[in-house]
Parts: sequence; structure tokens; C-alpha cells
Amino acid sequence: MNIREDLEKWEEQYLSPYATLSNRSCGRMREEPQCDIRPVFQRDRDRIIHSKAFRRLKDKTQVFLSPMGDHYRTRLTHTLEVSQNARTIARALRLNEELVEAIALGHDLGHTPFGHAGERALNRVCPYGFCHAQQSVRTVDLLEKDGQGLNLTFEVRDGIRNHQTTGHPITLEGCVVRLSDKIAYIHHDMDDAIRAGILKEEDVPKPIREVIGDTTGERLDHFIHDIVSASSGKKEICMSPPVEEAMQKMRQFMFERVYTNPQAKGEEGKAEILMEMLYDYYLHHIDAMPEDFTALIGQGEAKERVVCDYVGSMTDRFALAKYEELFVPKSWRY
Repeated sequence: MNIREDLEKWEEQYLSPYATLSNRSCGRMREEPQCDIRPVFQRDRDRIIHSKAFRRLKDKTQVFLSPMGDHYRTRLTHTLEVSQNARTIARALRLNEELVEAIALGHDLGHTPFGHAGERALNRVCPYGFCHAQQSVRTVDLLEKDGQGLNLTFEVRDGIRNHQTTGHPITLEGCVVRLSDKIAYIHHDMDDAIRAGILKEEDVPKPIREVIGDTTGERLDHFIHDIVSASSGKKEICMSPPVEEAMQKMRQFMFERVYTNPQAKGEEGKAEILMEMLYDYYLHHIDAMPEDFTALIGQGEAKERVVCDYVGSMTDRFALAKYEELFVPKSWRY
């Protein structure tokens, strides 16, 4: 009995003609024997969940840097919310839910500590630049499992690489994650901003509220229902024009009132300096990095890229600890 083959047959019979079937995957970077229980995308999902990079997301900033409270989102809870939104949409459209979940859970594996402040800092100092979407692919291809990578399927890697606004995923499942990422952060960043006292629900402009709702919960529900309705029976993932316009206005509102708000972002300059100093230190002290990173340089990887790999992989807490260890005299520490 081969359970995987039975599940693949079920996909052929039940899923949408526009869905990506597990038995038609373009394959992995390295061939390997199939699992007799799990189709390829389910196997990818499991590999991501068991990775070290996934576990580190629990201590990486989403938007609010070191917030005072237990209920603010981290990069991990953001990832879980993206996954849940995407799975809801995929199930309603009869797309491959396991492919959607694998892409969603892996989309931010390469994110830096301190949110986009860390990403800006590394992009500025590294001659190769730094983009968290590309770094997420590098993480699953190379950095995990001591340089072996996770050997994920082409479709999952494509969805991770193209999850940002400028991306163009080749599968509808990747397109679902791309939109789910946006509606997740618009929803939960607004919720966290209200929790922080930066915004009130009534601050959202009335024309936006009239289209997508008066509360964060109403807006998330409206986004998901609209995507399902607008995309049903089509070979594309889209929103209706009024809701898409409202989402863009809501995103612009969040950039103006939250993402550039000194109350939420006033400390980010300090985080960027910290990241730049760590990068510069390890660039001049290569042997101070763990062996699995220095080994990459021995295999021909550029040292600047590997230093980015190491500093970018840190959690907020670990980066702060390293900064204190390297740059703060012991007698000055609390």
C-alpha cells in the first residue's frame, strides 16, 4: 500500500484544474527517493517546520521593536497568520493547500533580526545587497542542515522567492501566499498599532471603512471573501477592483501612520547601527563565526555574503547579546 500515491490520485480527482498537483512537480534540486506516505509539498512543509531557521522566527521583530507586552506579533506569529489566511483561500478555491502552506511557512525564513531595519542595514553594507526573499531561498537551498539545505521542490522555492509585491509566482498557490502576506500584515500591524496606542479604529479614513469594514477583523474577513469570490473559476488570484483599491489605500495609510511613525520606528536607527557594527566586526574576524559558516567560505562563497548569512540569521536577542559581548565593557553592563 502506498499512501502517497492514493493522496496524489485524490488531488487529481478533487482539486481545481488550475491547482498544482504534487505528482506533476518540477522536482527538487537533487533527486531523492519519494516518501511512501507524504506527497512532495507536504514533505517540504514538514522540512520547513523542523528547520532551525523556522524556530528562530519566534524571536525576530515583525514591526514593533522590543514591544512592552506579550501580545504583539513576532515574525513567527506573522508567518502563522499568513499560512492560515492562505490555507483558507486555497481550500475554498480547491488549490493545493499543502503547497500553499509550505510556501507561507517558508516565506520569511531569511528575514533579519529587527525587522526591515536589519534588512536595510545589511543591504546598505553588503556589496551583494540583501533581500529577505532571496535570503529565504538561500536559507533553504544552502544554509540549513550544515550547508546541505532542505532540497525543496521548485514550486515551493519559487513561491518563497516571489512572495513580495514585485514577485510573479508561477503557481496560483504562490499567488495566494503573495496576497495573503499583504492582508496579514495590514491586519495584524493595524491591530498591534491600536494595542500600542498609536491608532484608533476610527482613524482609518471613512472611504476605506465603507468598502472593507470598520474593524480589523471585519477587514480581514472581507479581504479573504473577496479574493475567493473574485478568483473563483479563474486561472488567476485577484481582488475585485474596489477592494483592491481600498487595500492599496489602507497600505498607504499604514505607511504614513505606522511604518514611518517615530513612536513605532524611532529606535530603528539604533538597530541599524548595531547590525552594521556586527557585520563589520565579523567581516574582519571571520574565524569568530561558527564553523558551519566559515566552511562556506572554504567552499568558495564570498566572505561578505557569508557574514550577511550569519548576522542576518541572528535573532533579536542573540544579536543584542553579541553586540554587548563585543562592544560594551563588562563594567558598563547591568
